[in-house]
Amino acid sequence: MPTQATTTLLPPETGAAPVRLRTLMNMRWLAVTGQSATLAIATFALSLSLPLLACVLIVLLMVAANLAAQLLYSPTHRLSEREASLFLLFDLVQLSALLFLTGGLNNPFAILIVGPVTLAATTLSRRATILIGAVALVLISLLGGYHMPLTSESGDVLDLPRLHLIGFWFAIVITTLLLGAFSLRLTLETERMSNALLATQTALSREQKLHDISGMVAAAAHELGTPLATIKLVSAELEEEIEDPDQRADAALIRSQADRCRDILRAMGEAGRDADPQMKAAPLQTIVSEAAEPHTDRGIDILYDFAAESGTSPRRPRILRAPEIIHSLRNLVQNAVDHAEATVWIEGRWDENAVRLRIEDDGPGYPAEILSRLGDPFLKSVQSNRQKDGMGLGLFISKTLLARTGARVRFANRGADGPGTRGALAEIEWPRDRIEFVEHGGQN
Repeated sequence: MPTQATTTLLPPETGAAPVRLRTLMNMRWLAVTGQSATLAIATFALSLSLPLLACVLIVLLMVAANLAAQLLYSPTHRLSEREASLFLLFDLVQLSALLFLTGGLNNPFAILIVGPVTLAATTLSRRATILIGAVALVLISLLGGYHMPLTSESGDVLDLPRLHLIGFWFAIVITTLLLGAFSLRLTLETERMSNALLATQTALSREQKLHDISGMVAAAAHELGTPLATIKLVSAELEEEIEDPDQRADAALIRSQADRCRDILRAMGEAGRDADPQMKAAPLQTIVSEAAEPHTDRGIDILYDFAAESGTSPRRPRILRAPEIIHSLRNLVQNAVDHAEATVWIEGRWDENAVRLRIEDDGPGYPAEILSRLGDPFLKSVQSNRQKDGMGLGLFISKTLLARTGARVRFANRGADGPGTRGALAEIEWPRDRIEFVEHGGQN
């Protein structure tokens, strides 16, 4: 019973994460300010001999690029991945040019080469991040051997010892790789979790809409009953009073159609019975059966077993027809039916303190290598005999929604229960006072 891919719950815009132009422009203005201040301090306070004109021209090049972007695009413009990559590559080249003029790796500010790589890792795809990281490593390696010397006013060359220079190069390379990889991984995990929570909210919203429609149907059936009765009464009186056969037939047709509308509304009212306050809750087995009903005709036997624990009152707990519970149980039953060979077992037990539900199948079970990670969003696994690759979003949604109702969810393989058993197991446990419906007091 592997995880279900539920990507259809995600809106299409979640596939891309455009970068806001204003964010990168503000970063550039900060870089321009820092570079200008550093050049001023190095020249006038530290008395270093720098090619100041060339350095100022390179800084002004970034200023010009920022002003051009400000004129060409609106402040709210969002860059595509290609545009953002070119943006960051320009920043890398501009910074490398400044470092070339000011001592290369002998300049302690060479560590700033890590900045564009980290920014790429937090905003762009893995492919774009690898490209920008590779360019950064090539540039920093070239700067180690090709650069203008950093000299003082007296003409002394300020060079690091060769061993220190090699160590500094290694430090920058390792920092770039580690920080870039960590930032990329953290960003991907955050994005996956955000998408999974969005899909959870979407699933709950859909279930809530279906739940509300039944109430609207019942209300419509009730409100339309009175005018239809009036139409039927008036048409019957007209049929008796009219002598013209054609007009009498028209009146009879109106009355018959009013009867038909009454029957339709009566059926709709039955379908919308959940809107009745008395139908907001039902016995546990009824709720589970309703959730499993869409999967009962798929060629797999679904067997139910509901009973009280030994020494507990046999009175079955009545639970709310909450959209979270209905959707989650339906999802778990679907997973079981999808991968069962012949049978799915649903077992319910309760005592004075808890209500427990077990959903088991006789399929291949969960892969051992991902068992401890089930319930994480977008979990991928290599499938051998199931011929499917799931992302875990379905199980994540079920686990998250059930947690909102106070449930604890556990996934396991039935093989652990004893020899001769195989398949997957999903076990749910609620505190009874969290899930049981009390008529005069609502939900505890």
